[in-house]
Amino acid sequence: MGKEKIDVRLIIVLTSIMIISALILSIVYQGTKPLIKEHAAQAKKEAILDVLPGAVKYKELKKGGLDLYQGLDGSGNPVGVAFQHQGNGFQGTIILMIGMDIANEKILKVKVLDQLDTPGLGARISEEEFKSQFQEKSFADAFVAKEDVDAIAGATISSQAVSDILKNAIYKVEQAYGGGE
Repeated sequence: MGKEKIDVRLIIVLTSIMIISALILSIVYQGTKPLIKEHAAQAKKEAILDVLPGAVKYKELKKGGLDLYQGLDGSGNPVGVAFQHQGNGFQGTIILMIGMDIANEKILKVKVLDQLDTPGLGARISEEEFKSQFQEKSFADAFVAKEDVDAIAGATISSQAVSDILKNAIYKVEQAYGGGE
């Protein structure tokens, strides 16, 4: 009989702790949600300007159902278009911001926004040495690892995943532009 009272009190105490913890976590989440959203917006803005060399600002475009960002130089002249696109990597989704020169059909720059691949292997897709090979790359290239893309040793799947995401992004943007600007 005494043991049942201990079990009931233990359940009440543990349930109370759980409810209080959930309430605190909820309050903290609600308090930090605007900051997280603001940080994400700032990171996106920086990524857009980073992949569009020469751009000092950008304007959002809706074209062919896509959200695109047209980079503008100090005089207001277009310098290219940025597009955020994602695809599957070896261990999860890879999200890229891609700067493109539509008129000259080439990639300007690539930035990895998020990836979950293996540190020291697939995660090396974020390194400048890997990303820089896509600068000035023609839309017409094959984008095949070990052919026209230098794959990361031990991470061919991640390397090809980035190539596939880029090729798919190019296709979508070209379709949105009707094959040209």
